[in-house]
Amino acid sequence: MDVETPFDIDDTPHEILTPERQTLPLVFASPHSGANYRPEFLAASRLDPLVLRRSEDSFVDELFAWAPRLGAPLIRALFPRAFIDANREPFELDPTMFEDTLPSYANTMSPRVVAGLGTIARVVANGTDIYHGKLSFDEALRRLRRYYWPYHRALASLVERTRMNFDGCILIDCHSMPSCGGTNGCGRGRGRIDFVLGDCHGRSCAPAVIEVAEAALRGMGYSVARNSPYSGGFVTRHYGRPREGVHGLQIEINRALYMDETKICRAPAMAGLKEDLRLVIAALGGISGSKIAA
Repeated sequence: MDVETPFDIDDTPHEILTPERQTLPLVFASPHSGANYRPEFLAASRLDPLVLRRSEDSFVDELFAWAPRLGAPLIRALFPRAFIDANREPFELDPTMFEDTLPSYANTMSPRVVAGLGTIARVVANGTDIYHGKLSFDEALRRLRRYYWPYHRALASLVERTRMNFDGCILIDCHSMPSCGGTNGCGRGRGRIDFVLGDCHGRSCAPAVIEVAEAALRGMGYSVARNSPYSGGFVTRHYGRPREGVHGLQIEINRALYMDETKICRAPAMAGLKEDLRLVIAALGGISGSKIAA
């Protein structure tokens, strides 16, 4: 297994990897694989960097690196999920985290906020509090303006341009899940199925999209579940508008398939999984327009 390099402190909010020419009606997004931990965030946190990193979907952007080479753009957030979460509504905020009163439009009671995992998370994946003290609402606005909204403007532009050029767009929101926990059976990982596909219980994409992804993965021997325990987050719900020609599918990958979850480093099996996902990308790119027509 490889040894990770020190944290990159570049402040660029996201990166778009584009093909020489887009030939597929697909857009891939990785909102949780960012690992640019700013010094001021680390100073405000009670936790060491390794614990913070366990909230990442580490290396998911790399797993889908074939997308630009096959003809589809890939956008990846460079900021970490523990800092601000691009797969939440902009104002899913926990009032107990802030020193000032939140505005009335803040969504303070969503299930994500109650769990401590709002737009600005209160806890990391294991439930441990992130911060020494309280934040200001101005700090929340700064993170939204500097990182969250630029990411979504770029993603929305990719989706709309693809929809216009191909008379439709399939957005794949790419994630990973811890290998342990859950009750949905055991795959090659330790306690969870290999892949979970989420289409918001049939609302975010045409049936052909999830069917093609599932068939491709099962054909390679992976275990696959639909919508349990992950049916799709904000990105899938917000952008997935099948009647308008935009289809959103969330893919969750069992981390045991490709990484060491304790050390946060790539496992040798990652190369083979990338090749398998190349076939999934190609299968999704081959969906005919008639199967996803509004």
